[in-house]
Amino acid sequence: MQFGYSETCLAHDTGKRHPETADRLRAIRRALAKRHGVSYVEADAATESAVTAVHDADYVDEIRSFCADGGGNWDPDTVASADTWDAALTSAGLAEWAAREAAAGADGRDTPFAVGRPPGHHAVADDAMGFCFINNAAVAAQALLDDPDADVDRAVIFDWDVHHGNGTQDIFYDQRDVLYASAHEEGLYPGTGEVDETGTGDADGTTLNVPLAAGAGDEDYLLVVDEVLRPAVERYDPDLFVVSAGFDAHRHDPISRMRVSTEGYALLTDRIRSLAADVDAGLAFVLEGGYGLDTLSEGVAIVHETFDGRSPMDPDDGPDDRTERLVEDVRSAHDLD
Repeated sequence: MQFGYSETCLAHDTGKRHPETADRLRAIRRALAKRHGVSYVEADAATESAVTAVHDADYVDEIRSFCADGGGNWDPDTVASADTWDAALTSAGLAEWAAREAAAGADGRDTPFAVGRPPGHHAVADDAMGFCFINNAAVAAQALLDDPDADVDRAVIFDWDVHHGNGTQDIFYDQRDVLYASAHEEGLYPGTGEVDETGTGDADGTTLNVPLAAGAGDEDYLLVVDEVLRPAVERYDPDLFVVSAGFDAHRHDPISRMRVSTEGYALLTDRIRSLAADVDAGLAFVLEGGYGLDTLSEGVAIVHETFDGRSPMDPDDGPDDRTERLVEDVRSAHDLD
């Protein structure tokens, strides 16, 4: 894989006790150093026009000024420093780089993965929240949709972070040219992402939520991909496929109750790779959450190893009955039967 990375993202200072720290990226680099075939690209920061394509200009001015004045607590969870705005622009730029590489035909061992911070999927159009300031995946998808030379008319964003990406949903809730799909832990922060949140107006049906019960594991996530995501994506027929790749659904992550294993992320990666290839969509990964340094770094590394030729091992057990019922509800809500 190609990994987008920049030291600028390390300068975003959240303090020693915050779960979203620069140590996350350092741990990923250490894990990848043990693997072969890893290359790094330092992309340009996102432009203000790319950011304001998905965020309100007044909000952009406000958060830029907040950081320029030294930062502080934007809200109880979301902390900024003087260097946060540059880091956020860089993180968004890495995501845009990944999307452009994917749309241009990068695949196989050249598949792009943007390893930036702060993460993005909780940032709504007019506010920062949940550790996020700029919605990186949204900037990336919209930049390609707005570029006539990119030849991208429809994009899918699949969010496997344990938290619902309320910001990504908010930004694209009334757009037909983006299908946002999320598999997340029900009831966890920020409390959004119900099955009946499906989009509005002409975009009804282009938001797809699967709120999984706490304790869902590898088999449950694979069922969602096979029985919900695949038919929805095949029907939508996108040109670009972006994965909002959080690793906090791991069974050993400190802030979730899910049971996904490291091998489960390999299986998810393999399924998504096959799906994107089947619909002929460029595939890119954008880092979101993951707060256990070992599980985060091994999760990113297993994605790389899967593209580097490692074959994942199928799980021994089947999905939970609750997941099977939920999948039927989601299929019904989206006419996937």
